[in-house]
Amino acid sequence: MRISGKEGLATDASAHDAGDEGYSKSLKPRHISMMAIGGAIGTGLFLGAGGRLNSAGPALAIIYAICGVFAFFVVRALGELVLHRPSSGAFVSYAREFLGEKGAFVAGWMYFLNWATTGIADITAIAIYAHYWAMFSSIPQWILALIMLAVVLTLNLVSVKVFGEMEFWFAIIKVGAVVLFMAIAIFLLVTGTPVDGHTPGPQLIADGGGIMPHGLLPLVLVMQGVVFAYAAVELVGVTAGETAEPAKVMPKAINSIMWRIGVFYVGSVVLLSMLLPSDKYRAGESPFVTVLSSIGVPAAGDVMNLVVLTAALSSLNSGLYATGRILRSMAKTGSAPGFTGVMNKSQVPYGGILLTGAVCVLGVGLNYLVPASAFEIILNFSAVAIVATWGLIVICHLVFVKRSKAGLVERPGYRLPWTPVTQYVTLAFLASVLVLMWLDEGAGRVTLLCLPIIATALVMGWFASRRKRKQLAEVGMDSE
Repeated sequence: MRISGKEGLATDASAHDAGDEGYSKSLKPRHISMMAIGGAIGTGLFLGAGGRLNSAGPALAIIYAICGVFAFFVVRALGELVLHRPSSGAFVSYAREFLGEKGAFVAGWMYFLNWATTGIADITAIAIYAHYWAMFSSIPQWILALIMLAVVLTLNLVSVKVFGEMEFWFAIIKVGAVVLFMAIAIFLLVTGTPVDGHTPGPQLIADGGGIMPHGLLPLVLVMQGVVFAYAAVELVGVTAGETAEPAKVMPKAINSIMWRIGVFYVGSVVLLSMLLPSDKYRAGESPFVTVLSSIGVPAAGDVMNLVVLTAALSSLNSGLYATGRILRSMAKTGSAPGFTGVMNKSQVPYGGILLTGAVCVLGVGLNYLVPASAFEIILNFSAVAIVATWGLIVICHLVFVKRSKAGLVERPGYRLPWTPVTQYVTLAFLASVLVLMWLDEGAGRVTLLCLPIIATALVMGWFASRRKRKQLAEVGMDSE
């Protein structure tokens, strides 16, 4: 069955993506399941929650819950698209099917921008965390960053199975750390053991000025940071093309994201709020370390530093994996350089991975030139990119549902509930995040002011690759 969409392109009912060919199906259900958890747990919880608790108060748990719901809506919409047609190109492939090649071009390069800038921030963070230990303190930050990038890059190129195993064990470490802390926190609450001179319990929330000790505005302003703490939940959709039974594995993995966000993020913040007053936490120190150090747990800082180092390594590993697959899907239509579509003997799209790694090397340069401010310089550029990615996923789903009502495609049984209200509310929420970034007169506003530069680069890239796209399109038509 062939349909002619609004873009004027004839599309197959299965909308076959040439970028999906050649992958091995080596990712196992346990890999996908742990990646779904790991994508929702990172430095945003282990490190960022301390500063946010200090500025927003215990009501931070409510913000984590609200943002978690919208993150779940996004990944649930992506899950429905995955069951419609599993693809390693994920939302880029779906953007091509439902929005045309321009939509795929924007989706792919914005996602690349997200992970490339996140990767720079990750290797910077890894070097900073390594400097925590005396044995690494004498090594320049840029050298540590380069070594870690080389190690993760090399392992990512070996095979998708190696990637899956790395992410599996990274996730085990992150989840284990949260579960252990929550068990200790519950013990402290039940036994009434003092923490830094304070008796744990709900009364600490009231004594500290209530759930919003500094009012509503600080609480609202931390929302943008919380959204970015959930970035990477969409990675589970990219893995669909390299697992043997996506229809069986994906719904289970995606559904687990919601309750895990509730337990790990919301639960941790509620417990932290009942162990110490919120003003005892501070930016730059893990709130878990703050609590554990207060009760005299030996080497609490060393253990948590290892955990946040693991979280940063996991993020870098995931970014290299995701951009390799996304760029290969784009290369097959001419929207990305041809070398990013090349695979090695282990069926890994090494061209795209190396391109992302090359951009991360720029981060090594930043570590050499401005080691103190490298992290802040680049991190904010991923903000707009992740909002754009999530927004395009929701828009693709809107078009998909519209086409299903017209009888052009069939929706799977696993669906995003309450459509189209869910999509419109999610898009409004994402738009509000951009507004909040503008209200942040520092890095957030500067990032938004860079949007014209990003848009100009996209337009220039689109026209620069026009001839290649046309050639590949003609070859595709001749082969049919």
